[in-house]
Amino acid sequence: MDQPGLVVLFGSGETSASAQKIYHKLFTSLTPPVRLSILETPAGFELNSAWVAGQVASFVEKHLQNFAPEITVVPARKRGTEFSPDDPDITASLWSSNVIYMGAGSPTYAVRQLEDSLAWHTLTARHRLGAGIVLASACVLAASAYTIPIYEIYKVGEDLHWKTGLNFFGPYGLSLAFVPHWNNTEGGANLDTSRCFMGQPRFAQLLHMLPDTVTVVGIDEYTGLIIDLNAETCHVLGPGGVTVLRDGNERYFDGDQPFATTELGSFRMPRPSTGIPPEIWQKAQVAEAEPPMATAATPSAEVLALLEKRQAARTRRDWSTADRIRDQMSKLGWQVRDTPNGPELVPFDD
Repeated sequence: MDQPGLVVLFGSGETSASAQKIYHKLFTSLTPPVRLSILETPAGFELNSAWVAGQVASFVEKHLQNFAPEITVVPARKRGTEFSPDDPDITASLWSSNVIYMGAGSPTYAVRQLEDSLAWHTLTARHRLGAGIVLASACVLAASAYTIPIYEIYKVGEDLHWKTGLNFFGPYGLSLAFVPHWNNTEGGANLDTSRCFMGQPRFAQLLHMLPDTVTVVGIDEYTGLIIDLNAETCHVLGPGGVTVLRDGNERYFDGDQPFATTELGSFRMPRPSTGIPPEIWQKAQVAEAEPPMATAATPSAEVLALLEKRQAARTRRDWSTADRIRDQMSKLGWQVRDTPNGPELVPFDD
């Protein structure tokens, strides 16, 4: 019987000391080995999106080393480019991953790039077949039925409004609006930055704009919400808690005890293939039944030639060309680690 994997939602701190316990709970729920794919998509508009994703990879590799995780960074940055979330080669590692991560960036950009994309449908299919999903920062917002356009309001000054999100939990009968950084205090005494930098007065106005059927789920800083859809329970891990606003009522949950998914709405378990194109669902089932393919241990002549070109670009401090070449090598299944003794070629999933 197909069963969905765990869903982990970070309020913040996905690479902090408090996150280690949360990843540990997820990784121990999986059949080893842990095969983690990190999607660059939410930050794909940034020039350093690979670095952003790489920070997460480095954290997991260092702090969860007992699991010997096999990590792939997926440069699915922007539709209509050579790094598209609709490119089968770019997204290939998702088929064999049992953990898929998305984090920092822009929630509205993430929605535009992922909605009805190959990457998103593959992620959904893998989750329905048991893969764990980890969402942090922008992607907690993007997974909502309605998402707050944080940058547009907080940085640009647009009028208060909501955008349609990816609605990850819609097939489960839940209409949810997630708000990470719920208790944020970065603004100090002079600026209310709670409610994901909206502040309580503005957020009160935003609440009135939502349909009555939507449940708001606020997740505190450095805190994770783990949703076990199969067991129909939610667990809070970390120093903070989770605030649920539903039907005019407010409830607060911390790590003392789990709470039922029905606290979030009228939960139901959908058919596993609901909302997934038939060809993607079929391929996901085939991939689930087959062992993951091993990456060749010896780099090809093409990869070695690209490595030489990248080194030449780095020598002349042409960082943009070096990054572009690195991304080409990623598409061919190889990552570059720059060490004090020179570059090291490592196959993905090695």
